[in-house]
Amino acid sequence: MPSDENLPLFPLHTVLLPGAALSLRIFERRYLDLVRDCGRSGRGFGVCLILQGEEAGAPATPAAFGTEAVIEDFDTGPDGLLTLRLRGKRRFHVQRTRIRDNGLVTADVQWRALDPDDVLRPEHGLLATLLQTLLAQIGDAAIAVTPTQMDHAAWVGWRLAELLPITAAQRLSVLQEDDPHARLDRLLSLIA
Repeated sequence: MPSDENLPLFPLHTVLLPGAALSLRIFERRYLDLVRDCGRSGRGFGVCLILQGEEAGAPATPAAFGTEAVIEDFDTGPDGLLTLRLRGKRRFHVQRTRIRDNGLVTADVQWRALDPDDVLRPEHGLLATLLQTLLAQIGDAAIAVTPTQMDHAAWVGWRLAELLPITAAQRLSVLQEDDPHARLDRLLSLIA
């Protein structure tokens, strides 16, 4: 397992998955400081589902699993607020949290192992077909797909978990699963 690291957290009422895109509007000072620090260091920050609390105001209680977010693009919206386009990268498990004076939650995290490059098993072929149907409905521009990606268990699982109409708690349960085939089994049970 990779070693522990301290990571600033951005708790949200959503689950960011590896490879998924997320747009954020930033207006609180603690998160403006977080973005400035990430820009200076070239590092990302953690996105975790909120278990208790709200996105703004008092620090929220984050879930114990999350995904590192890296900033792909930023702009200022018509309302003058900073907008970010993020991409989910590595998964992590929170070991301990602290709250800074400015209300920013930071965590000692343990990085989860990267997904193996496993081929999709025959029993999960239906999920690849479902994913192809969903991608056709939303259009290819939303998620870039190469032909070989539909054969990779981890990629199919992450994209399905991103696109299926499941709850945030269900998405979090998928994020917590280390084995890509077990993730696909969980998705099969959710759509059954």
